[in-house]
Amino acid sequence: MEEIQKIKKEKLGLLTVLSGEDTGQYQTAKEALLHQIGFHSADLSFAYFDMSEADYNQVALDLVSLPFFSDEKLVILDYFSDLSTDKKRYLSDDELKQFEDYLANPCETTRLIVFVPGKLDSKRRLVKILKRDALNLEAHSLKEVEVRSYFKKVMGQEGLQISDPVYEQLLVKSSFDFSEMTKNLAFLKAYKSDGMITSQDIDVAIPKTLQDNVFDLSKFILNGQIDAARNLVRDLRLQGEDEIKLIAILLTQFRMFLQVTILQQQGRSESQIVADLSEYLGRKINPYQVKFALRDSRKLSLSFLKKTLVSLIETDYQIKTGQLEKDYLFDLSLLKIASEKN
Repeated sequence: MEEIQKIKKEKLGLLTVLSGEDTGQYQTAKEALLHQIGFHSADLSFAYFDMSEADYNQVALDLVSLPFFSDEKLVILDYFSDLSTDKKRYLSDDELKQFEDYLANPCETTRLIVFVPGKLDSKRRLVKILKRDALNLEAHSLKEVEVRSYFKKVMGQEGLQISDPVYEQLLVKSSFDFSEMTKNLAFLKAYKSDGMITSQDIDVAIPKTLQDNVFDLSKFILNGQIDAARNLVRDLRLQGEDEIKLIAILLTQFRMFLQVTILQQQGRSESQIVADLSEYLGRKINPYQVKFALRDSRKLSLSFLKKTLVSLIETDYQIKTGQLEKDYLFDLSLLKIASEKN
């Protein structure tokens, strides 16, 4: 994204390629690049082609024809999946060879931008030429530290103030996902354009995710609020959520509660629990996930957590094997968990 902000239409090279597996980041980057070059469909200095339906003969003609309205013509080839590891193919082998021949000797008055949704297929000779000769922009999946750093900078540029704990809450709520963070920042900015963003602002401004609703569901059950739990389950069913998915999220949540409880009882500190879980699970665990899990599981016994996991696993098995109606089995499981807690 930072590289795209430096791009100017009048300083474009002969070849520019934007690709990416991270759909949200790719789409954001694509919109940003089109904005940077001032693309408009009515501007005759641009030639735009959707490669999923374009006639390649017309594409080939536009690539080599001289511009009429400016010194340079800008050709955009969108949805060029033939260059990705995706199995979608829109061009014939002969047409791809023609395109390869063009890349070997591009027209000096044509500025070509290629959008490839997905990962570039590095085994293809065509892609090797593009990687060698083009400006390559890749929307790859970001690590947590990269997401944290990038959006901290974005929030600063947009004048949004936030404390570190609340920022971590926002990241966790967005699942450290680029597109989710982008969307949630838009909600926050529309809700509160200046001043310090609080935890309450996040709760009010950002729509609840399925994980948020399931977390509320578990809180209702643990607090003995059965009517509230039933109403929430009914709402989730009306929204088309499936019981198997709800059980999977509950299992993830209670498994984390069990893991941090066991490690804490073994005398591990919070930082040691983060390190241990990261090693056990083979992925970096966010420290705030551990902090929240320790807080929310404080009053839950090890015995109760084990019984809850067993109950959820048994219910999942019973639903998948069609032993009884899944809504009945799910409701029964929640009642069992509530009765064990009490």
